[in-house]
Amino acid sequence: MSVRKLKPITPGQRFRVVNGFDSVTTDKPEKSLLAPLKKSGGRNSQGKMTMRHRGGGHKRRYRIVDFKREKQDVAAEVKSIQYDPNRTAFIAMVEYADGEKRYVVAQNGLQVGQKVSSGENAAPEIGNALPLSNIPLGTIISCIELRPGQGAVMARSAGTFAQLMAREGKFATVKLPSGETRLVLVNCLATIGAVSNSDHQLLVSGKAGRSRWLGRRPRTRPVAMNPVDHPMGGGEGRASGGHPRSKNGIPAKGFRTRSKTKSTNRYIIERRKK
Repeated sequence: MSVRKLKPITPGQRFRVVNGFDSVTTDKPEKSLLAPLKKSGGRNSQGKMTMRHRGGGHKRRYRIVDFKREKQDVAAEVKSIQYDPNRTAFIAMVEYADGEKRYVVAQNGLQVGQKVSSGENAAPEIGNALPLSNIPLGTIISCIELRPGQGAVMARSAGTFAQLMAREGKFATVKLPSGETRLVLVNCLATIGAVSNSDHQLLVSGKAGRSRWLGRRPRTRPVAMNPVDHPMGGGEGRASGGHPRSKNGIPAKGFRTRSKTKSTNRYIIERRKK
């Protein structure tokens, strides 16, 4: 993993830091694993804008990623590590012994030619998916299920990882990337190793246009708005804008929005850090 700092040939390149793509082995995606991806521009089914600052961006095709890893006890060979425009992590194309090809989220250290597998009989090695009951305590894991058979929903972003802390009865204690410690059923699958592309956090876009390529539109500062447009708007001169809050009045910066009556609260041992 590496990053490259560009020479300032243009103003937009002066502070630009780009990914070295050392671990990416091909730029040609597998056609059978591609699907069309429609842009919503932040509009719902009625055409009303429900999410601001969305729209435009480069056209993409979705890579069908196998988050469930339900093809168990069948070895697969890693054919290539690829860039995925729809996520921060790199993806690996694996080919099973029966010839089927699938994309999976690549872990740090996953190499072309390596064999990966999933299931209770898989070894606890990088890239293998095992139930939490079969993973040694203290292991770094990622791509964790929350319900058995649901598919990975936690620790899927670039460079993220969780740690298996303990097991008791039908629950395992997992420390998540947010700092939260929670109980997860031991028959949920998790993948060994941290997610690839850990240098993603070091990247610097260098110019505003790059945000537009990613489908992000300009954002107006709330304190520059009028009172009719935002709770923090208005005031004479450069008024601070009052307490930080969102456009619909929900306080920001530390205000907890999780419901106190949520049924899954009993599985959370320690809340995430502020």
